[in-house]
Amino acid sequence: MTLVAYGLNHATAPIDLREKVNFGNDIVPDALHELKNQSGIQEAAILSTCNRTEIYCSLDQEDNTNPIHWLHDFHGMKQDQLKPFLYKHPNENAVRHVLRVASGLDSMVLGEPQVLGQLKSAYHSAVNAGSIGHQLNRLFQHSFHVAKEVRSNTAIGNHPVSVAYAAVRLAQQIFGDLSNQTALLIGAGETIELAAKHLNDNGLSRMIIANRTLERSQRLANEYSVYAIQIGDIPKHLAEADIVISSTASPLPILGKGAVESAIKTRKHKPMFMVDIAVPRDIEVEVGNMDDVYLYSVDDLKDIVQENMQSRQNAAKQAEKIIDTQAQEFMGWLHSLDAVSTIRALRNQAEQIQEEAIRNGLSKLRNGADPETILHETARTLTNKLIHSPSSQLRNASAENREDLLQAAEELYNLSDKPDRKQ
Repeated sequence: MTLVAYGLNHATAPIDLREKVNFGNDIVPDALHELKNQSGIQEAAILSTCNRTEIYCSLDQEDNTNPIHWLHDFHGMKQDQLKPFLYKHPNENAVRHVLRVASGLDSMVLGEPQVLGQLKSAYHSAVNAGSIGHQLNRLFQHSFHVAKEVRSNTAIGNHPVSVAYAAVRLAQQIFGDLSNQTALLIGAGETIELAAKHLNDNGLSRMIIANRTLERSQRLANEYSVYAIQIGDIPKHLAEADIVISSTASPLPILGKGAVESAIKTRKHKPMFMVDIAVPRDIEVEVGNMDDVYLYSVDDLKDIVQENMQSRQNAAKQAEKIIDTQAQEFMGWLHSLDAVSTIRALRNQAEQIQEEAIRNGLSKLRNGADPETILHETARTLTNKLIHSPSSQLRNASAENREDLLQAAEELYNLSDKPDRKQ
């Protein structure tokens, strides 16, 4: 079987295309069942975030293109429509890619930790869907271990350069002092939690957190002493917000142009800064064309996140060495699986020879033969039968000048003290 990682990300595809192939949490189970049932796909997992959509598969052969065809069909796209934007990593490159993703080395924000949590969620979804088997299970577990090693043994996470951090830095560039500003945060996931932390650390005057359920946003509200509302109440409070940061998993926009126009009118055209981190986007694109509104998408944050990257880039060099070593270790385990069937066949053959020798020996003992004589005969028979086939093959190899096979036998049977072949 072949391990393959297919996908597109922030580096290969624009946000409008990433939106079209995004898998919401509610459709992932059905998608995995569908994908797993494609011909030649043994195992499958899907990772879908604002910055990437990737399919990890164990295939019966490397040239199996069913996952790519399925991806197009599932999202109602023409075949090869995604081809210019897709990448494919087979075998060791697939392993290295997953380890780099888990460690934050393939993220738009180098070293960001959120993707590890997203990868763990993708793993649990695949486990629950029954689409993951021995190989992908081992790969995911290995990637979690490597990500922990990278974060423990390098300085890759020492400086805040997350998308949430970039959004707050951009707000600081526009407003300067945040102590007189009000922020509306939409969502209650890890990105919004980080945004709340960075805003609080930078002295923001007031925060409102909106989520579909008050229970999830209430925890953040209690931690940062902010006001929690439901998403349905956003229009009532939107005009209060100087800063809006949104990151939900909604398949449709939460804020439309009409609601923002009404808020701007109430604000008497006081500018509003908005960052839409979600994919699919939470804020209608047309909002960005309005006067007095500064709307940024996740792709617009790329320049901001470069400011604090030098130290992480140095740490990334160390991390890449860890990745290379760990990828080779995983491939060693994967290759060892190829020997399992051979080892099993060898053991079965030896056990058959053993059982036959024991039966013959016991039969002779019942007929009154000398036990010591039978013991020696049985041992000699076992030895002859076990080495008969290898000895025959080695003689043929010698006659055919197959030095490679002779050397392999010496290594396989640990014949370090063998007599010189030329004698």
